[in-house]
Formats: sequence, C-alpha cells, structure tokens
Amino acid sequence: MSVVARTPDHVLAAEREQLLTMVDILESLPPEEVRALAQCSAFTRLEARDAVVVAPEEHKERLLLLLEGRARVYEGPAGRELTVSLVEGGTLVGATGFASCRLGGLRVEFLEPSIVCGVRRQAFEELVGRNPTLSSRVARLLAERLIETEGRLADLARKEVPERLASQILRLLESEGLVTSEGYKIPTRYTHQQLATMIGANREAVIRAFGRLRLEGGVELRNRRVFVTDLDTLKRTAQG
Repeated sequence: MSVVARTPDHVLAAEREQLLTMVDILESLPPEEVRALAQCSAFTRLEARDAVVVAPEEHKERLLLLLEGRARVYEGPAGRELTVSLVEGGTLVGATGFASCRLGGLRVEFLEPSIVCGVRRQAFEELVGRNPTLSSRVARLLAERLIETEGRLADLARKEVPERLASQILRLLESEGLVTSEGYKIPTRYTHQQLATMIGANREAVIRAFGRLRLEGGVELRNRRVFVTDLDTLKRTAQG
C-alpha cells in the first residue's frame, strides 16, 4: 500500500500549517511559504501498527514527512526485516525525495497514531531555491543520520548480540526515554522481533541477550516495556 494512494483524512488547513512549522527542516520558513507548502501537499492520518510501502518511484518523487507520531522504517521481506531507523514526529522519513531510486521500496510501520505529509520533490526543490537556509538544514539532518548509521554498522561488525542490544537500548533511551521513580523507561512497547531487526539478530538471540542484561542488573522488562535499572552497567555492556 502506497502512502499517496491512500485517501487523505481530513486535516484542517490551520492544523496542517501548524504541524509543518514543527518539522525540523522547515522551522525557518516564512509563514507564506508554509501556507503554500501545505496547500500543495497530501496529508494522511494512520493508526498504530498501520504499515505502508513507499514504492521506488514514490521514494524518488516525494518527500515523506512524519508530522505526528512515531514510526519504524525498515526493508526486507517478513522474517528477514532490517530496521533502517526509528523516526519521531517532526522530521523527514528516511531519505525520501532525495535518492534517484530505491529497489524494492521502503516500508514504514507506525508505532502510534500518526500524521504524515507527502511533498512533491519538484515543489520542495523550488522551495529550497527560495530559502538557502532550508538547504543547510537538510544537509545537516542527512549528515547526522549518516553518522548514526555508521555507528550502527560498526556495532554490527565488532560486537556480539548482548552488546549490540545494550547499545540499541541506549539509543532508544536517548531518543524517547522517560525518567520514572523506577528508573529510566522506554515508553514504546517493542517486540523482541522488532528489536532484533534493529541490531541484525534473530528473535531467539535477542531473548537470550535480554536474559544476560537482566542478570547483570542493567535492564528489566515490565509489561513489554524496557526499564533501565542501572545505566552505568548498561553502558559498560554496550562498550563490550
């Protein structure tokens, strides 16, 4: 199912403009540019666990912005998925709209109710031409994502599954963690299979790795949520 093939749910014009102003790469745009962008873009509401496919031709011709919610970007067939990134509301999904092609398409699973926006590549390029600061913001965002991807690839090359899992939990803690009376909590309920796709492992290996992290005292699982009970222990494990 393609994002642009879905019938957009009703998102009021004022709400569209407000949501666009909260996107990291669009924060510096003048109000009239935001208004024009909202008028030529497609907005869609999706429920938690909805999944869509960004087809190769769509990946080339349209930027996909996650305005609200949280999503997992992945590729590969069922059972052999590889999570590319986790995306918070207010940013670009993957490198959509910038790559010339992507074989097989990109898959996006929404982890909570979300609103997405499709922006035509041509309209965005015209917008960049009028707003040089926007170009700098896009370059900075893509560079940061490249650095993060390189770090994950380094983990895959030199760490065992428990160390990779500890590193991934620390990344999740940094991006979405909450401080509670019981320690640090990752609010999203990730399955063992989803975590496995993030670190290049299988579900069984992740279950065993969680057992080791619990024995070391670094984490606990409560109601399918991860709690970090000893941050220093988890960091030591992540360093291998």
